[in-house]
Amino acid sequence: MLGLRVDFGLLLEPLGFIKVLEWIFSIFAFATCGGFQGEITLLVSCKGVVNKTVTAAFAYPFRLNTVVFSAPDPKQCGGTWTDFYLVGNFASSAQFFVTLAALVFLYCTAALVIYIGYMHVYQRNSKFPLTDLAITVITAFLWLASTSAWAKALTDIKISTGASIILEVDSCKAPGTTCIFASVTSMGTLNVSVVFGLLNMILWGGNVWFVYKDTNLHSQTNKASQSSGIYPAPRGI
Repeated sequence: MLGLRVDFGLLLEPLGFIKVLEWIFSIFAFATCGGFQGEITLLVSCKGVVNKTVTAAFAYPFRLNTVVFSAPDPKQCGGTWTDFYLVGNFASSAQFFVTLAALVFLYCTAALVIYIGYMHVYQRNSKFPLTDLAITVITAFLWLASTSAWAKALTDIKISTGASIILEVDSCKAPGTTCIFASVTSMGTLNVSVVFGLLNMILWGGNVWFVYKDTNLHSQTNKASQSSGIYPAPRGI
């Protein structure tokens, strides 16, 4: 390709090294949230049924209001069971988080290609570093917003899928019917996704300085500082 000058040594410099970390962490943020699948299990005893396992599966994007506990037997527990849906739709927060991670992955891929193969073009045209700086600042803020929203949604998801749902199932209150909360899939990977969101926020926030150093804003600040006499004059030997 015209103008291509491959230099992998730039990956050892802060600008390139941090970008690699951002690329990797965006993958983990995407995978730990977007790939989650879980299940809630109840043990139901009712007319003609003893400790029947009833399950409801949920997954990303966590539209829990579409997750249903169906009757444990074809006769609907003698007519006392009505389908029960979980509470809450957390798709907006989850999709915000995962979509940002996917877009960050694509941007980091493109940025690394430019850093490795076209750094001379990047440094020669002042618009590239300024654009990179603007995207870095915006992305750091978006990581803060999306991680905060997703962390709040995750807390609500745990409540909506916890043992307290037994109190919400009217069918479990019917005479002769008992329900026991058996289990729910561990959400450890979702907790990890929040951690990666925070790490991404820190990385992008810290990277603002290294991107800023490559812009003409930084060079102009240095020139202004030197011309105003901020730096002391060199002493004679």
